[in-house]
Amino acid sequence: SDPRLSFILLASNVGKRKAQIAAIRSSSGDLVLNVDSDTILAADVVTKLVLKMHDPAIGAAMGQLIASNRNQTWLTRLIDMEYWLACNEERAAQARFGAVMCCCGPCAMYRRSALTMLLDQYEAQFFRGKPSDFGEDRHLTILMLKAGFRTEYVPDAIAATVVPHSLRPYLRQQLRWARSTFRDTFLAWRLLPELDGYLTLDVIGQNLGPLLLAISSLAALAQLLIDGSIPWWTGLTIAAMTMVRCSVAALRARELRFIGFSLHTPINIFLLLPLKA
Repeated sequence: SDPRLSFILLASNVGKRKAQIAAIRSSSGDLVLNVDSDTILAADVVTKLVLKMHDPAIGAAMGQLIASNRNQTWLTRLIDMEYWLACNEERAAQARFGAVMCCCGPCAMYRRSALTMLLDQYEAQFFRGKPSDFGEDRHLTILMLKAGFRTEYVPDAIAATVVPHSLRPYLRQQLRWARSTFRDTFLAWRLLPELDGYLTLDVIGQNLGPLLLAISSLAALAQLLIDGSIPWWTGLTIAAMTMVRCSVAALRARELRFIGFSLHTPINIFLLLPLKA
């Protein structure tokens, strides 16, 4: 056995949060790396995250996520592009202000001294009167920001993680993440004025965007049912906005495959939005 490694055996499956807390309390280093069991790190990930964490003002940093099973199905290809967009548009923009709003669990490094300050709050989170068992990554990141630490994104620290290959588990995952996003948005609301104004707009956009898309879709459906007329303008507007976003992503990533991410729009409208509602 490697003396550098120690294993913690818990009496039962207590969930991710309590397992994390047990590991953090047993740790002794300056930095703590969180990696999911289905994640494979590039050889230089730890080095690149440690270099970013040299600044003591940084409480957490995450790497870029890709799908390790990208070529398995059409859905895994879409999710891989979705991850690229989430990392290299959303997180990258937030990182310019030192406030990534969610350091994702598959690959995130934390400052241990900051974690020890926050563990009691992290452990004591309740949702609807019960201990919370979802949204750990976002909640811990928000706690870091509330404590005054910066949170960062390191795009060249690559971590490959397994993503859902069929719709049912994907929809369950998205519902769980949506609940976490909406819940912790309220937690972060008082924090936002202390951060850059862009971040306030970003958070509002993340929450209002799906709502406006849902309203547009319902209005189009009502027009079809009541008047019997096809809502061309609504459809064309959504299609145009989709193609603009996908084209920009294809240009930035220099990969034409991102044009195919337009297929995610009907999934969003007809499956994700009704599920989240």
